[in-house]
Amino acid sequence: MAPLIEWRTCRILVAFSHGGVELEPLNDIAVFVEVVDSGSFTAAAERLALSRPVVSKYVSRLEARLGVRLLHRTTRRLSLTEAGQRYYDRCRAGLTRIAEAHDEVAQLQAAPRGTLRVNAPMSFGILHVAPALPEFLRQFPDVDIDLDLEDRKIDLVEEGYDVAIRIGELPDSALVARRLGPCRHVVCASPAYLERHGVPRHPDDLRQHRVISFRYQDSALDWLFTAPDGEEHRVHLTGRLRSNNSLALRAALLAGAGISRTPTFVVGDELRAGTLVPVLTGFRTLEVSINAVYPVRRYIPPKVRAFIDFMAERIADPPYWDST
Repeated sequence: MAPLIEWRTCRILVAFSHGGVELEPLNDIAVFVEVVDSGSFTAAAERLALSRPVVSKYVSRLEARLGVRLLHRTTRRLSLTEAGQRYYDRCRAGLTRIAEAHDEVAQLQAAPRGTLRVNAPMSFGILHVAPALPEFLRQFPDVDIDLDLEDRKIDLVEEGYDVAIRIGELPDSALVARRLGPCRHVVCASPAYLERHGVPRHPDDLRQHRVISFRYQDSALDWLFTAPDGEEHRVHLTGRLRSNNSLALRAALLAGAGISRTPTFVVGDELRAGTLVPVLTGFRTLEVSINAVYPVRRYIPPKVRAFIDFMAERIADPPYWDST
């Protein structure tokens, strides 16, 4: 019977059949790689719980099948031939891929559990992450949530977060991102403000208005519009009111303090209720992505995968806050 070879977390016991001829190449390869990694037949035999003659037999059988010598054997040292070095490099990489596949599939079957540290922007977190958590916790009773809300860009790895919600550009290439949905923007104001100051008909008209802007947005006072015919209009504005919090800006809009370009996830309810009115609706303006980001890992922990899948299904495209 072929032995059970342990390669990291993956146990290999394979019998391939091709054209009626039974072969067992993976066991031979795994033993060969272990001999090279251990530095000797004796050390490999100890790690594999096999006898030294059996280990030697596996390597010899592999060399016979390939028709080439892989190892130089002396009483004092073991070294790879040129062919052996090339074969070892490819085989070790292949066995590592097999082990990774084994781990990944095992993780897919594992139940989400443990504490999940989540970071999200302040306004989005208050409006759309926190209200979703009771249902998530009901679905995954073995997961606890530690939610931090802030608008500054945090270092997930340095600060120990499992996953973060980010809106807009993602310059950090050390993270893996999954798009959860779009973040559309709308130019809007209260009915009272528009009655006093007039309704802008063209992006250039915004220069005559009191602009409210979000401080952390790169294009906070540099608004780009696209007309129905594809022509672009860029307007540089001077803000009368700025804030680092979208909920504060929404309160100012509702109070009639000015006009703003703001995410629909902030003002969706107000637009439906008519307490805020969209303007320049014939022009397309800013749209970015809402993303879940997490550190690069060999596999995604079940609790992280569960949270990202949950939020992606909840937000959807178009997002629920954009529904009429």
